[in-house]
Amino acid sequence: MSVAHARPMERDEAQMIAAILAGDSDLYHRLIQPYEFSVYRMALSFVKNEAEAEDVAQEAFLRAFRDLGNFRGESKFSTWLVSIALNEARRRLRRQNTVRMESLDEPPEEGGKVSPALLRDWREIPSEALERRELRALLQKAIEELSPIYREVFVLRDIEELSIEETASALSISISSVKVRLHRARIMLQKDLAPKLKLASPKKGRWLSWH
Repeated sequence: MSVAHARPMERDEAQMIAAILAGDSDLYHRLIQPYEFSVYRMALSFVKNEAEAEDVAQEAFLRAFRDLGNFRGESKFSTWLVSIALNEARRRLRRQNTVRMESLDEPPEEGGKVSPALLRDWREIPSEALERRELRALLQKAIEELSPIYREVFVLRDIEELSIEETASALSISISSVKVRLHRARIMLQKDLAPKLKLASPKKGRWLSWH
């Protein structure tokens, strides 16, 4: 279940947050419970280690609890939580020096014209093919090999299913940057996966055609 689709009604969350800030800390687990697995899964996409992902998720929830008074409701609580988890994952990656982080500044070319995707849509990959363990492994490896600025957008949009607006808010970038980075992430994944999926599942090769 994605962060975007696991969300309670904002009115209920606002009431819970107010009660927690008033001293009812036991409500905090109920507040974050719908997002626990999604935050962990997202963290795993970045740190690539289950134990480390658990630590990232736990630290994100602790930070969110400590900073709950700073949540102003300008974005959805789930989006705010995602941004905290992302910052924690980035911090750990920088500290461990396991991934060379790219600048999150908008590359100059992002304002230019976007070329058409090689395939009509990333979602044309049949779900039944991705259910196969070896294909899931190929997909996970391809996602891990994306540069961070593209991996973040892809994970939030196509895996966690946040809206474009929520993704932009979580990453503190513009909506146009989300669209461009997502487009490029899909192209890179398609280029990487297309030949591998043909070999892994030749009978399903027809979905690869973009004619």
